[in-house]
Amino acid sequence: MTQQPDHTIRCHTTVPFDCSYLPGYTASNLVIDQDLTLNPPLLGALLNNGFRRSGGHVYRPQCPNCQQCISIRVPVNRFKFDRSQRRNWRLNQSLQHIATATEFRDEQFELYQRYLAARHQDSEMNHPIPADYIGFLTAPGVNTVFHEFRQQDKLLAIAVADHTPNGLSAVYTFFDPDFDHLGLGTYAILWLIQHTRDLGLPWVYLGYWIKDCRKMSYKSRFTPCEGYIDNDWRQIKS
Repeated sequence: MTQQPDHTIRCHTTVPFDCSYLPGYTASNLVIDQDLTLNPPLLGALLNNGFRRSGGHVYRPQCPNCQQCISIRVPVNRFKFDRSQRRNWRLNQSLQHIATATEFRDEQFELYQRYLAARHQDSEMNHPIPADYIGFLTAPGVNTVFHEFRQQDKLLAIAVADHTPNGLSAVYTFFDPDFDHLGLGTYAILWLIQHTRDLGLPWVYLGYWIKDCRKMSYKSRFTPCEGYIDNDWRQIKS
C-alpha cells in the first residue's frame, strides 16, 4: 500500500492472540506504524484498503488460518431501507441531532459507562476511566465527530464517526439502555448513511463483519453492502 506513489507505509503484524469473536480461533492483525501521522485523506485511503481505526491504532485482520473477518461498507446512494429499518427511521424522527467536538464531556462519558455496564459486563472495556474512553474513540489528526441524539434535552445516543474525503467511518455507537426499544443502534447507522449522502460522499464504513458472529452479523442488513475481499470491494449477501 502506498500513501503517495513514492512513500511506502510501514506495517507490522501482531503476535497471535485468541479471537474475541470466534471461539477456538487464533487471530492476528496487520497494524500501521504508530509513528505515522494520520490525517483525513490518509485515513480514507486506509479505509479503502480494508483497515479500521481503534484509538491511535489502524489495523486490518491478517489471520493465518481464517478469512472470515471482512471490512464492510455501504454505498449510500444505492442503499435501500427494508421494512424494519423504515419503521425504525419513522420512530426516531423526533430526536434532535447535535454534532459535538471530541473534548471530554461528563454527560457523554456517563452515557458510555451506563451502556458498557448494561451491554458489556464481562468485557475488558467495562469500568473505563476518562483516558481510556477518549483514547479508544479519538486519535490525533483525525476529524472525529460525536453525533449526539437527544429527546428534548435528554441525551439518548452518540454515534462516533471519523469524517474523511470518501465517507464516514462508524467508530462506535453507544446509547441509553433504558431506551433499547427505540433501536438506537440501528437508527445511528441509518442516520450516518443519510448524513453521508447529504454531504455528497460515497460510503459509510461499518468496520468488520463476520457472517457467523451474532455480534457483527447485523451489519450486512444495510443493503446493498460491499466487503473487502481479496484486495477488492465486492457486493456481499447476508
